[in-house]
Amino acid sequence: MSVARTWLAMGTVAALLAGCAGSRGGDIPYNPDGFVAPDPVPLPALTTDYRLGSGDVVSIRVFRVDSMSGEQTIDTAGRVNLPLLGLVPAAGRTTSELEADLKRQLGARYLNDPQVAVSLKTAVQKTITVDGSVMQPGLYPVQPGSTLITAIAMARGTAEGANPRRVVVFRRINGQRMAAAFDLSTIRKGEEPDPTIYAEDVIVVDGSRTSQAMKSVLQSLPFVSLFRPF
Repeated sequence: MSVARTWLAMGTVAALLAGCAGSRGGDIPYNPDGFVAPDPVPLPALTTDYRLGSGDVVSIRVFRVDSMSGEQTIDTAGRVNLPLLGLVPAAGRTTSELEADLKRQLGARYLNDPQVAVSLKTAVQKTITVDGSVMQPGLYPVQPGSTLITAIAMARGTAEGANPRRVVVFRRINGQRMAAAFDLSTIRKGEEPDPTIYAEDVIVVDGSRTSQAMKSVLQSLPFVSLFRPF
């Protein structure tokens, strides 16, 4: 997500989080059934400087060695697990760098002039934006299975003056930017489910730290609720 789009999303929700502190409210619906997983994230441009990360899937082909060929998912420690070589560091490397390392290791120990090809099969965009009344707003890494509670925890929790009963999540679904509100208070009590958070989500916690500047700049923007694009 571009910086401009992120600020637009955060600014829009800031302008719409109206009401008394500590209460639910506003036009954004709570826990809507249609707030599903986002659109698939397209592969990034296959530039030579793309750095692999946990969750990315790479295709590894070793010429004439079928047992070492196939798709590998980079684990949470940033490694791929290959026959003969075992765990090989992959995160932080380009596909060319990983390819060169595999050639070197195989050539030194097992094969004469090995032919290896590494390509990116699936890329995972691994960040979310957490803003508003949290202790440390910013971009945070996200893993499969992350939830709203874990996202807020990564931002060191809600700040003084926060309204945990109004937390808005922006997401792109079916090509449209959508929004849904959630109540952290009831989620923490187990009265409502803790929603799954996905890469590229933008989360804004209502409260005193929600930017007044963004409110004033974007106050005139028309509100478009869930199931309508903006």
